[in-house]
Amino acid sequence: MPNNNVVNYEREMMLMSKDMSICSCTCPFGSLLPNGNFEEKPKPSDIKKTVLQGKYALPKWEINGLVEYISGGPQPGGMYFAVAHDIHAVRLGNEASISQIIPVKNGSTYVLTFGASRTCAQDEVLRVSIPPQSGDLPLQTLYSSNDGDTYAWGFKATSNSAKVIFHNPRMQEDPACGPLLDVVAVKELFPPRFTKVNLVKNNGFEKGPHLLINSSQGVLLPPKQKDLTSPLPGWIIESIKAVKFIDSENFNVPFGRAAVELVAGRESAIAQVIRTIPNKVYNVAFTVGDAKNNCHGSMMVEAFAGKGTMKAPFKSEGKGKFKIFSFQFKAISDRTRLTFFSSFYHTRINDYGTLCGPVLEEVRVFHAA
Repeated sequence: MPNNNVVNYEREMMLMSKDMSICSCTCPFGSLLPNGNFEEKPKPSDIKKTVLQGKYALPKWEINGLVEYISGGPQPGGMYFAVAHDIHAVRLGNEASISQIIPVKNGSTYVLTFGASRTCAQDEVLRVSIPPQSGDLPLQTLYSSNDGDTYAWGFKATSNSAKVIFHNPRMQEDPACGPLLDVVAVKELFPPRFTKVNLVKNNGFEKGPHLLINSSQGVLLPPKQKDLTSPLPGWIIESIKAVKFIDSENFNVPFGRAAVELVAGRESAIAQVIRTIPNKVYNVAFTVGDAKNNCHGSMMVEAFAGKGTMKAPFKSEGKGKFKIFSFQFKAISDRTRLTFFSSFYHTRINDYGTLCGPVLEEVRVFHAA
């Protein structure tokens, strides 16, 4: 016999899909940092060829070490710099950094959104710091073959100002290598709450990082060990590869304005610890679909809650379809970890260099009748 609560939930979700106007993102919009897109050019006296001269040569930023101001596209020597947002970017040479002090509210949580990519096939790393918080972001994996990737990085303010630092901590054999940075934005995040009818916080992923207007590739959420403050409120990116935050402007999203795409198979997992009552039975309902981005094939999503598990089979034809799944679990403690990951690896059929995967949406956990 089907569970009536789950059946009613599925009907509710179908009605929502017919009237998307009732779904809205209540988060305030983020904004670029001053000269966050690097389109305010240095003075001619502050640049020699592409190398910035002096600590304050880059308007609104402080630089240390060898920092280049470059334009996207083919470069002398046969290199190609992917600048996904606007025209200009900076390249951080060996142990070089750029920084800027921004106003924040002490104790509040924020998320940076920034465009970053490697310049060489070497193992490049971008260190993101808002002291005393710091994390190294590996750029070896390219999630998009067309442009540079866009990342999010969360932090908690410890005073009324924060120094944002992007640093290349490596010494590359080739001095022409080093990470590119082409845009930086910031947004304040507010703590999500669970409700009486749903124990999952931020269940529709509507609260998340700032989405850049001129970006169509989504935002990569780095693994938890790279980012102590989650850029996706309520959720933990607990895998060794990133999860992608996508929007309804550029992807097919079943409900609302945002969702997550599990783009790295079993290396791409998302989790949340929810409050439960031991020995009580709970229903889990969630939606799996495709982003209508030429990602085809078997997109099975595996879900875990307590000792309850489910393999949710979904066959994608790249047409933006979705399916609702549900299962039950019995709580064994007052905290239960809810985890989702993709069973298989996928790339777009028209672009084998771009990773893709199943879309996860509208996760609900509620008491069984």
